[in-house]
Parts: sequence; C-alpha cells; structure tokens
Amino acid sequence: MHLLLLSGSTRSGSVNTAVLRTAAVAAGPRVTTDLFDGLVGLPAFDPDRDVDPLPGPVAGLRARIGAADALLICTPEYAGGMPGAFKNLLDWTVGGMEIHGRPVAWVNAASVAAPTGASGTHAGLAAFLGYVGAAVADAACARVPLGRADIDDDGLVADPAAREAIGVAVRALCEAAIPSEAGDR
Repeated sequence: MHLLLLSGSTRSGSVNTAVLRTAAVAAGPRVTTDLFDGLVGLPAFDPDRDVDPLPGPVAGLRARIGAADALLICTPEYAGGMPGAFKNLLDWTVGGMEIHGRPVAWVNAASVAAPTGASGTHAGLAAFLGYVGAAVADAACARVPLGRADIDDDGLVADPAAREAIGVAVRALCEAAIPSEAGDR
C-alpha cells in the first residue's frame, strides 16, 4: 500500500504538514508514504501548457499521484476556500486521469478557534474530487482540530488522542484502497 500525502500549506512549520507527517508514522511499516513537497514549485496553471511534454514539476506530480494507491490531503482554509497554491495543484490534475477512481480522504486540522472549521475548503475539495471522479473515502475524512502548540519539536502532532484520530483516518483510507475481489481499484 502506497499513500501520497498532499499538504495545502506552504508555511514553514505548518500544522497541516505536521498532520501528514504524523499520518506517515501512524500508517505503520506495511504502508509506504510520500509527502509531496513540490507545491511552491508548480507553475501557475495554464491550459495551453497542459499538453505533452508537461512542465517537469507537473509531470512529477502526476507521476506521484499515479504511483499512489490513495491520497491523503490536509489543507488550511484562506478567505473561505482552498489556498491558491493548493487549488493550482488541483487544477494541474484535471487534465490527467490519475485521480479518477483513486481513493482520497482529508484530515481537517482547523483549530477550534477557526470560525467555520474550514467548511469552505472542504466543500470545495468535495466538489473538485467529485468533478474528477475520485473515490472519496468518507470514513477516512476526519476533523482533528489542532494549533501550532499541538506540534512537538519533531514536527509531529503531540497529543495522543489526536495522533490516534489521525491513525484511524489513515487505516480507513488504506481499507478503502484495498482492491476488491472484483478487481476494482
């Protein structure tokens, strides 16, 4: 089982990226993980460039999605929606079929002080993932409210209950990604 971890944050010391690092640890030894770190290196989406040969960073992103059995997303919310850099990443995936049929889930780490709990971002994610035909693993989507004080010196979520909730989400996503007896993805 191979999971691609996608953070929607470009911030150094991001809580969202810490959630994904924690998910990688929680996944255990039978699951490999790949934390995508090329968000800021993606060019601005341009439909005229969404042809072969793709820009190198875009081709790399699509290859990493194609190599994954499932995707786990953790992204902040800015001004009621997805951050522009993360929306740009998603826009680059529309022209490929890598996400279609692939199990995808997200962990919402918006702090309890966030006025909407990042509901705008997650509504946007659900709409986008439906558009591209992703297999959203609802049982693996979780809300684990965290703040910067909840991250330890190793860049992982410190709270045991939050770590366990992230682990439950990862296990549910892995279960959703196990191919059925009928040979489906």
